[in-house]
Amino acid sequence: MRLRNIPRAEGVLQAHPIVVKNAKLYKGKWNQIFGNMNPVHIEIGMGKGSFLLTMAEKNPEINYIGIERYSSVLLRAVEKYSQRHLLIHAPAEAGGVCLARDTQERPTTHVPAEAGGLCRKELSNIRFICMDAAEVEDVFAPGEIERVYLNFSDPWPKKRHARRRLTSREFFRRYDKILGEGGTVEFKTDNSELFRFSLGEAEEAGWTLTGYTWDLHADEQMNKGNVMTEYEEKFSGMGNSIHKLIATR
Repeated sequence: MRLRNIPRAEGVLQAHPIVVKNAKLYKGKWNQIFGNMNPVHIEIGMGKGSFLLTMAEKNPEINYIGIERYSSVLLRAVEKYSQRHLLIHAPAEAGGVCLARDTQERPTTHVPAEAGGLCRKELSNIRFICMDAAEVEDVFAPGEIERVYLNFSDPWPKKRHARRRLTSREFFRRYDKILGEGGTVEFKTDNSELFRFSLGEAEEAGWTLTGYTWDLHADEQMNKGNVMTEYEEKFSGMGNSIHKLIATR
């Protein structure tokens, strides 16, 4: 399916503070961006961002970076951030800012908490980057990342494009460069051929498969704490089994 270009995307991304521009300048310095020494997890091919935003909300002690190649797709993630996760219930004494709502359930004006406003607390542990995944070694220093998430990546079905798959041995080599000791890659897909390929590539690249399943939602242990992506909800709702692997360097 051809990706629809959204002309305003570039301008919005350039102006939005959650999108990191000139990301290569921060190689080895991502703790400065977040202002802490918390572990950093990245999602490559984040799409509309639902998975990563949910993870950031659930785990404030972890910093998350979403990587998306296409500006028109990343725009949707930025919009989702602003509309859904920027506004979360938080007590005023915890640093929230209370907002009133208009009749369309959109926050509009500042009002005191006792007047029934919604408290707003920004997610400070998430950033987005618009870039090609092949450049991760230029953006992150050795050992700077703790975990890589790959969710429903492009299968690149033609054999001549196998090296472009995010679970190819070439990409596992890149992940090996940026992950710390014991760092992991977590991959989910509903594409059985891609999953079989990924299992083989991880082993060929010298990684250890610490867990994998061909039916994630039926596997109690592997599914524990699972956060579904939008694609996952769609594909599983159609009766497709979701496959998952965890590989450790």
